[in-house]
Amino acid sequence: MRRTARTAVLTAAASAALFTAACGSEAERVEPTTAPSSPADSADGAESGSFTPGDYEATGSYQTPGGTQSVDVDLTLEADGTITDLDVEGNAEGGNSEQFQGKFESGIDAEVVGKKITELDVSKVSGSSLTSGGFNDAIAQITDDARA
Repeated sequence: MRRTARTAVLTAAASAALFTAACGSEAERVEPTTAPSSPADSADGAESGSFTPGDYEATGSYQTPGGTQSVDVDLTLEADGTITDLDVEGNAEGGNSEQFQGKFESGIDAEVVGKKITELDVSKVSGSSLTSGGFNDAIAQITDDARA
């Protein structure tokens, strides 16, 4: 592929990603201000932001060049969705994955504790970018389980 064509393809892909991200961000900002219109809306807690407080755990998986890896996430959640305690433990058995999971574990608390679970957007922590995929997978599972 010629350099000009490759640049055009990459520019188009980046533009599409930015458009998608912008649209998603707009929807997230508007949704919390919208009152539930029916009992069914408030039952899942999606619009109200209410959660069943307590301790939750999930295992999230992600792909690396070395294969599928996973991380265990344990957290304490308040009724308003605020995370008050967090423990992340990697399950790698050596190599680069174990090193990167260790870096992720050492820095994730500062990024997450005190924040609302619905506002998390973890992409890279302490130089580890792939581990965040497993973390985000576990957070999505916990969010679904905790909706009041």
